[in-house]
Amino acid sequence: MLDIEQVRQDTPGIAHTTHFLASGSALMPQCVVDAVTAHTQLEAEIGGYEAHAKQADALTHVYTSVACHIGAKPREIALMENATVAWCHAFYALPIKRGSRILTCEAEYAANYVAFLQRAKRDGLTIDVIPSDAKGALDLEALEDMIDEDVGLIAITWIPTNGGLVNPAAQVGRVAKKHGIPYLLDACQAAGQMRINVAELGCDFLSATGRKYLRGPRGTGFLYVKEAWLETLEPAMIDHFGAPWVERDRYELRDDARRFETWENSYALRAGLGVAVEYADRIGIDLIQQRVWALAQTARTLLGQIDQVQLRDIGHEHCGIVSCSIDKSDPREIVAQMAQAGFAIGASSPSSTRLDAERRDLPTLLRIAPHYYNTEDEIERAVAHLKTLL
Repeated sequence: MLDIEQVRQDTPGIAHTTHFLASGSALMPQCVVDAVTAHTQLEAEIGGYEAHAKQADALTHVYTSVACHIGAKPREIALMENATVAWCHAFYALPIKRGSRILTCEAEYAANYVAFLQRAKRDGLTIDVIPSDAKGALDLEALEDMIDEDVGLIAITWIPTNGGLVNPAAQVGRVAKKHGIPYLLDACQAAGQMRINVAELGCDFLSATGRKYLRGPRGTGFLYVKEAWLETLEPAMIDHFGAPWVERDRYELRDDARRFETWENSYALRAGLGVAVEYADRIGIDLIQQRVWALAQTARTLLGQIDQVQLRDIGHEHCGIVSCSIDKSDPREIVAQMAQAGFAIGASSPSSTRLDAERRDLPTLLRIAPHYYNTEDEIERAVAHLKTLL
């Protein structure tokens, strides 16, 4: 059973804000803060290189922690600055031949889609969008019908930045495997709020961030690269960490996913990421998912009782991100007014998920994303205050 009181005691931010924006950057537990500050203090005392050397074993163990969290091997993990960097490293490394098709979903995130557009322009690729089903999730039958010999990549967002949607990522993985198509999965919003097992998902690549539901520090993320790809895949950019200079006219790629990393990075933040992953695993990801999704459903139920509020969530199941619009109200103003009252919520513009926004004619949406450290009472108070602003 999840010990909410202990979790809240572990979370210093509870004393300063009622935070409902785990979909943006969640509140860190104190142990994560301690890990970051301790390593930073060590760097101040003995120097950055020396601190790295002294903490080398613990820092290397972060790969093991992340790998265990997603059912991978440590050699399949690269630690990155954020989910977008991780995703781009995989995407731009893939040797997709000219004339190939990229299949993606209607809920695809803006950062990914502009990368599709760039490679489409540069490399002569075509972007084809998989239709959504009646509930708003990726339509698996439509995906199967779109498969042909020209498909060079399936790349989708598992949980989009708004809409409450959980796309059928594992079923997409089975289609990709059946047809031998590379599969890149954006798990940025999934990591930390639901179980991830890369073998069950069937993905070749998976990208995620530390700052959202994993409750890690900003400036952290990771990339999973399926072991089989390490035999052939060369990063779009390398340095002498990912590809040591072994002879005057020859470099040699590392034999693990760290070929996508560069020599310099923030070891203090990495230390924090490792502690955040281990903290989530101690609590139990299934307990976390159950509570997060239940709290989000409480918010939906209460918001749905307000006449001016339109819930905008779609899909066959709803995750921890609650999206809504409010008649005749500026969502940015609502966010600011809620912040003044001590409630942190967010807003998401149509440009973040343009295809979905255009299909559903969405305005800028409010996002309310509780985490397991929140309580039902906090949600009730936040919705009650929101109602007074309308």
